[in-house]
Amino acid sequence: MNIEKYDEIRASLPAGVRLVAVSKFKPAEDIAALYQHGQRVFGENHAQEMKSKHEILPQDIEWHFIGHLQTNKIKYIAPYVALIHSIDSFNLLKEVNKQAVKNNRVIPCLLQFHIADEETKFGFSLEECEEMLQSPDFQELKNVKIHGVMGMATFTDDHGQVRREFHHLHDIFETLKFRYFSQNPDFKELSMGMTDDYPIAIEEGSTLIRIGSAIFGPRNYQT
Repeated sequence: MNIEKYDEIRASLPAGVRLVAVSKFKPAEDIAALYQHGQRVFGENHAQEMKSKHEILPQDIEWHFIGHLQTNKIKYIAPYVALIHSIDSFNLLKEVNKQAVKNNRVIPCLLQFHIADEETKFGFSLEECEEMLQSPDFQELKNVKIHGVMGMATFTDDHGQVRREFHHLHDIFETLKFRYFSQNPDFKELSMGMTDDYPIAIEEGSTLIRIGSAIFGPRNYQT
């Protein structure tokens, strides 16, 4: 783990930008060490792995779920998750609401948009999202609250393309805020930017950057 790099990133963040330390595939010991250094927000992308870490690590950790979430795995994170970044379908949001009801919670969520060239990435189009937001069924969801949007740029060395994609996501955020969330002060999060592109994301308005390998080193996929 690179504490110096962590400190460097933290020191470079403007006011209003938070760091999500992406701890997926990393042992609880590494998370505990960064926690002792002052970090409180951690991101995971496997529900059962996140559950097992939550059970043994300090209870004031703010757990963010950042990966593709399967509906049958929501139950593992619903009791404690602080923010789900990756709501990419209406069906998923409805299932999160159902599990939130069971846990007597209102779960904060971000709507994920497909802004990259890669077909492998998930997310709404603006048209799909607006159709959902205008539906009577959406108004019935009382145990989820939309706090903003999330997206991932194309994995490319073309910084101009990355910037255009982040700018597009910022435009989507502003459109949704104006049309649907102008009376919701919680709609303020723009989650974009990872280890290779977070400086561009910050310049384009990101409020949450998701950094893993720059802090924890290369991923170890053996869990």
